[in-house]
Parts: sequence; structure tokens; C-alpha cells
Amino acid sequence: MTNSALPHHLDRSVVIEAEPATVFRYFTDADRWASWWGQGSTIDARIGGRVLIRHPGGVEVAGEVTDVQPPHHIVFTYGFVAGAAGPAETSLVTIRLRPEGRGATRLMLSHAFADAPMRDEHVQGWRYQLSLFGNLVAAEAFAGAADIVDGWFAAWSDPDASTREDVLRRIAADDIRFRDRFSLIDGLDDLRPHLAAVHRFMPGMRLEREGEIRHCQGTVLADWVARGVDGQERGRGTNVFVLGAGARIERVTGFWNATRA
Repeated sequence: MTNSALPHHLDRSVVIEAEPATVFRYFTDADRWASWWGQGSTIDARIGGRVLIRHPGGVEVAGEVTDVQPPHHIVFTYGFVAGAAGPAETSLVTIRLRPEGRGATRLMLSHAFADAPMRDEHVQGWRYQLSLFGNLVAAEAFAGAADIVDGWFAAWSDPDASTREDVLRRIAADDIRFRDRFSLIDGLDDLRPHLAAVHRFMPGMRLEREGEIRHCQGTVLADWVARGVDGQERGRGTNVFVLGAGARIERVTGFWNATRA
């Protein structure tokens, strides 16, 4: 298939909140491929290997891998074989990955077609599918997000400095930033004495997560409640966590609920 036969290109570039090796597994593992495209979809990630995509409603796309180099790129042909509204002509999909920032990946997709109308029919489809893909990969990369959030609240609640240090080293980036109405903190070296002051001036205070976390592509919302040594509520609110490389916390912003009468 020559470039002259497929002169019309659809190009899209997105950032996935996971490392390239994690992202590329979805092109080499048939189960992960099916979790993206739908039950019955398969991929054999070797040159000449079969690619099958089964969309809802009986639409099927098939092709074969023409080039693959994990975790950098994969190229495969793409053509409708069942249920398509348009012609079943073959096109070519190229997906390239490169590291982007700390722990993220830039995915660059180029889909080449023989004619412009068929290209235009795929613009929104790829916008939607790559959005699903970004969420799916990030959900795997940050599968332990609830434990990370709980570790954050445990660090605020534990009066023992050595235990807090162990937790922070596990869950937080060295240059973590924390903001709320009482905090303007940059880095672990700033956070450590801040937490020590909490236990000095508010002994026995505990923070607890309330309800399930809400996660989207490395950003996590978690509701919390603060309780005094007597177990009575002292405040509540919501934290926004931004997770980065190694699923460590890079930024936290805390929002306090309005005081109830």
C-alpha cells in the first residue's frame, strides 16, 4: 500500500497519563485490546498478524499488522468487513508513542485514506475512541489511587514522625505542592514540619476519607471529614489530587465545606 494510494490523512495527538510501556500493552495484549474496542476484538501484534475490531451494532473492521516496534509504534491496515455504511476499502493506521513529561505518553495517530469523505467520517470516531482509550489506560496506571489517597489522610492523622515519613516516601513526589485555606506548601521538606505542626497544635485530630474516590486520567477527587480526639466532627471538604509518575501525588488542593450553623 503506497502513500500515493492513500493521500488523505487524519492526524490526532493526545497525552495519555501513563508511561509508554503501559500504553503499548493495549496494542500487544488481546484482552486489553478488547477492553478498549469491545468484546470479540482481537490483535496479534506481529507483522502479518490479524487485527479485528468489533463495534456495537455489528460493525466490524479488520486488517493486519504491517510494522510494530514496542513500545514505540504499531502500523496496521484497516477496512470495514461487516455492517459498514460506507465502502469497505482498506486504509492504514499508524500509532506512535513518545514519553511526555513525567510518566505520561504522547500518542500520535495518523490514519491514511484513499478519499477525503471517508477520512472525514472518522474524525469524531477517533476523537471519541482515543478519549475512551486515555481513560482506560489511566485507570490501569492508577489502579491503586484509593490506597494512595488513604495514605495521604493517614499521614495527616499519625502523630509518629517516622511512620508519616514512610507513608510520604511511598505516595508523594519530592516536589509535591499542597494548597488549602491554611496551607501553601512546596515540597516534602516543607510538608514535613507542616504535618508536625498539625499534631502539635491539634493533637488527636484525624482525617478520614468519606465515600468512594472519583478518578479521571490521573486526577482524583476525595471527600474527607476531620474528627477531634473525642471523635466529633471538626470539618469536612474535598481534596483534588493530581497523580504523576509512579502513581505518586504531585499536587493536592483542599476545599473546605462551608461551616454549618
